[in-house]
Amino acid sequence: MKLNSEAKEIYKAIKNEIKRRIQLRESLAYLEKFSLTNNREEILRRQRYLKENLPKISEELKPLLSKIRPIRFRREYLHDRLLVVSEEEFEKAKALNICDVSLEPEEGYDLILSTADYGIDVELSISEIAPELYIMPLWENRETLKALASIGRILNSPSVAEEILTELRRLEKVAKRREILENLDEIVRREEQRLNTKIEEMLKEFSLTLSGKELLEFLKELKSGNYQAIFSHFSQVENEILREIRKSEERLSKLLNLDVEVFSRDNLYPVEVSPETVELLRTELEKETKIEMYLVNREILRKIKPLLPKLKEELQRAYELEFLRAVKEFTEGFVFPEIASGGVAFINGRHLFIENPQPVSYVVGNVASFDGTSGERIVILTGANSGGKTSLLELITQIVLLTHMGLPVPAEKAWVEPLDELFFFRRKRSSYGAGAFETALKAFARALTKEGKKLILIDEFEAITEPGAAVKIIGELLKVAHEKGFYVVIVSHLGEDLKRELSFARVDGIEAEGLDENLNLIVDRQPKFGKLGKSTPELIVERLAKKKRGKEKEIFERVWRAFKESQD
Repeated sequence: MKLNSEAKEIYKAIKNEIKRRIQLRESLAYLEKFSLTNNREEILRRQRYLKENLPKISEELKPLLSKIRPIRFRREYLHDRLLVVSEEEFEKAKALNICDVSLEPEEGYDLILSTADYGIDVELSISEIAPELYIMPLWENRETLKALASIGRILNSPSVAEEILTELRRLEKVAKRREILENLDEIVRREEQRLNTKIEEMLKEFSLTLSGKELLEFLKELKSGNYQAIFSHFSQVENEILREIRKSEERLSKLLNLDVEVFSRDNLYPVEVSPETVELLRTELEKETKIEMYLVNREILRKIKPLLPKLKEELQRAYELEFLRAVKEFTEGFVFPEIASGGVAFINGRHLFIENPQPVSYVVGNVASFDGTSGERIVILTGANSGGKTSLLELITQIVLLTHMGLPVPAEKAWVEPLDELFFFRRKRSSYGAGAFETALKAFARALTKEGKKLILIDEFEAITEPGAAVKIIGELLKVAHEKGFYVVIVSHLGEDLKRELSFARVDGIEAEGLDENLNLIVDRQPKFGKLGKSTPELIVERLAKKKRGKEKEIFERVWRAFKESQD
């Protein structure tokens, strides 16, 4: 379907209204599948799809869908493991490009995997050699999996995310161990501090009786800082300290799931763990954790791998659901138009971008019957300034575009014929003179070229040239449109003159009915079919006469009286 620039702007605005409601970037691709088409069967197919799926969308899906994130299984080269294989498998193993490969074990790796009975037995596949590449993205996206599981329950369509989450719980223990490993320094120093505090309390409570000679020897040792000799006087308290050290190490061993002996027995106070000891402990713990992590990941992957293709489908379905949710939110209260022949019509259409718009019914062509119409394809829309004529052209455009996207339209009922081209010529308020007139004339003429089903909407073409010339020019152009079977709605203040020129055209009118208590125009924006609309300038003059002050007020009152006298 071909559009001119003004129609494209409205099409873009419609798409932006849907886009701003879409929470997931991946769902935007579905909007592109609803680009404009004039294929009747394709429009009907889209309508059937939406009619089937929109009722499934409930409000409770919105917060769940907002939590969905892509789960991407990254391909990485892992430097922490060595794969030992036979000569026959060497080239195939290298081609996997997943980790170092060797024909025999080597030092410097946390994990030794092998297909040749050297280390942990594996099969020659990425899922066996590096199961973490599958499992860790799932672990990191547990919120997405929980959301998919909840969505499945709401839609009464059980999700494989439930089973995957159950298996992933087996990682909690090893994940906690990794967290401990990251905080190892703090954990050891905290236990060290706790132990020293305990020893200080023991020493404060300890009492000792010494002979004079023993006392002199004790003071000498104390002065020299010979704590080991001092502690020889305190075998009882020494045993208590050693008991506390063992308790601390048992506590660390249980926490780290590893037998540890980190406190020195040579210097019992203050106890301390050397940085070298902490690093040795870290190295051993990292290796143990890596092995455990690998084995748990591999076991989980063996169970859930068959579920991953279905998980991918569910993620894609979630993106589709989010698109549908946004469409449902945007089209709340809309109706699917009937794909008809003979023109465009709607009952109680509502402008998309006007707050609390007055519903308007309208018809162009012979697609539906309204009192005062006879299937005219050429319509001249007349009436009051600020009466909603331009807004009506925009509404027609919106309904036609939404129909050609396959979406519902803002009306109680609508009929739309699939069109090949839509032209909307919006009035350029700042464009006057010969140049502007020539540009507008060429654009209108281009719209009349070629054949096909066309809808042409024109907003006050005559505003850029003299009224007398405009009647002749517009009249001839509309005759060409009529001869070619195009649909045209033109906003004009020259309705009476054009009607005399064009017997085949219908003239509709929008009229102002008076002023309200705030001196605002009261306008019924529903056009009267087949009736010329008065622009009612006297109401504008009346409003100014009542609102202005001083000399200006006197001038407008005089003009208003002249209007009234001419009507008497």
